[in-house]
Amino acid sequence: MAVVKGSYQYRLRVVEDEPGKRFAGQLVTAVLVICVGLAAYLYGRYQMQSNQANAMAELDQLRSELRVKNSETEGLRQEVANLSLGSEVDRKAAEDVRGEVIELKAKIAELEENVSFYRGLMSPSANKRGLTIGSLNVIATGTPRHYQYKLVVQQLASNHSHLRGHLSFNVVGRESDGVVRSFALKDLSNDVSGDRIRLGFRYFQNVTGEMVLPEGFVPERIELVAKSTGRDAVEVEKKFGWLVQQT
Repeated sequence: MAVVKGSYQYRLRVVEDEPGKRFAGQLVTAVLVICVGLAAYLYGRYQMQSNQANAMAELDQLRSELRVKNSETEGLRQEVANLSLGSEVDRKAAEDVRGEVIELKAKIAELEENVSFYRGLMSPSANKRGLTIGSLNVIATGTPRHYQYKLVVQQLASNHSHLRGHLSFNVVGRESDGVVRSFALKDLSNDVSGDRIRLGFRYFQNVTGEMVLPEGFVPERIELVAKSTGRDAVEVEKKFGWLVQQT
């Protein structure tokens, strides 16, 4: 064969074809791939089952702790409810006792006032004899601008004779524009028909009724003038600041 100068010559070798060895190699490779895949699958399944078991165990533990916490919470809630109920009972009892004390004090004051009143009637002092204006109570009725009134006019004397006379009862205050205004009781109460309330008693006389104040009128005081008639006639004046008692 002629050799061409300057070209590269390839050397060829003939190899015998062995299909059995090639098949065995492919089979071994496939088996290895299958084994590796199966091992990975089994390991992954084992890990999943292990993680699931751990998660279930942790879940059971959390549920157990939750039951304990719920039980503790319920106990605390019941304790709070008991304390709240006890506090409410104590508060109600304290209010009831306070109300009873106030009521008893009011009754004692009323009794002391009555004792003083009757003692003054039966045993007046030397400089307190004759016609006297006693106590005055103005009581709220619950209806706006409606008030009950109770006035006691009495005679202090060692020898009580029948006393006659009259009484003037005026409520003084201011209108909404600031102007001072005076209303006679007859203008405020249906229980009085004239400017002068007739007096006639031996020991004392109660003047009672209900009055209604006009809109825009703000009361400031009550002015009273009592006059007796007869040989030893006297005139007594007294002013009371506007003080309303609640029913």
